[in-house]
Amino acid sequence: MAQYSEMFANIPVVVRGGGDLASGAIFRLHIAGFPVIVLELETPLLVRRAVCYGDAVFSGSRTVQGVMARLATFETKDSVLKNGEIPVLVDALGDSLRAIQPAILVDARMEKRNLGTTRQDAPVVIALGPGFEAGIDCHAVIETNRGHDLGRAIYSGCAEADTGEPGSIGSHTHSRVLRAPVDGHVTAQVDIGDLLQTGDVIATVDNQSVIAPFSGALRGLIHEQVYAKAGMKIGDLDPRVRREHCFTISDKSLAVGGGVLEAALSLLRDVRS
Repeated sequence: MAQYSEMFANIPVVVRGGGDLASGAIFRLHIAGFPVIVLELETPLLVRRAVCYGDAVFSGSRTVQGVMARLATFETKDSVLKNGEIPVLVDALGDSLRAIQPAILVDARMEKRNLGTTRQDAPVVIALGPGFEAGIDCHAVIETNRGHDLGRAIYSGCAEADTGEPGSIGSHTHSRVLRAPVDGHVTAQVDIGDLLQTGDVIATVDNQSVIAPFSGALRGLIHEQVYAKAGMKIGDLDPRVRREHCFTISDKSLAVGGGVLEAALSLLRDVRS
């Protein structure tokens, strides 16, 4: 069972969003000793569900690299924290923020735009990726674009603009992203972590097949409860054919999480000085 650091035990952190990149930050903050509470949507769009703490919304709990997140309510969140776990609350609008009064707020929803987060939401406000300006919307922005600045904490200015280009893995960019051929719910034909061959049927959407464009490991697939729109990202195929990669936090997510932890510690010091 995790024990919160005496130094941070009374410094609650709220992370809005429990997706892939958010989970790198959640993991690192939790391991460092912060009590972390996650706010999620009722049916979150999570592709890499096996490594997303937000998947607790669907499954009741989700353990990633030995750290468990558990679906909770505002009333039960404290007992989950006392058990050394991460409570995940369904709270799309962030209504519980005022009652929780977090010392640190991390907007990790990755919407590529600011949905209303302000510097007044908490003593320390950190945001991931484009759509925010440090010093205006928040106190720090973390770069999420792959490259030299990935994970860098920005204390004045913005992250790089959204390129619309998926990161290259094994020379595959757009082809590794699986998209819905039509509107509808996704019905999986294989499991996350399965090793697939070119042409294998991964899923169907309204009876139309989603085919593996190359051989690889299925890193992610959205939950069947999520209604997909045609062209929407619904899955991720990894050409490296390493099954274990499907169940561990990625290098990118850990880099972003490191930037969040740096910003949290740095800004907390400034607030307390």
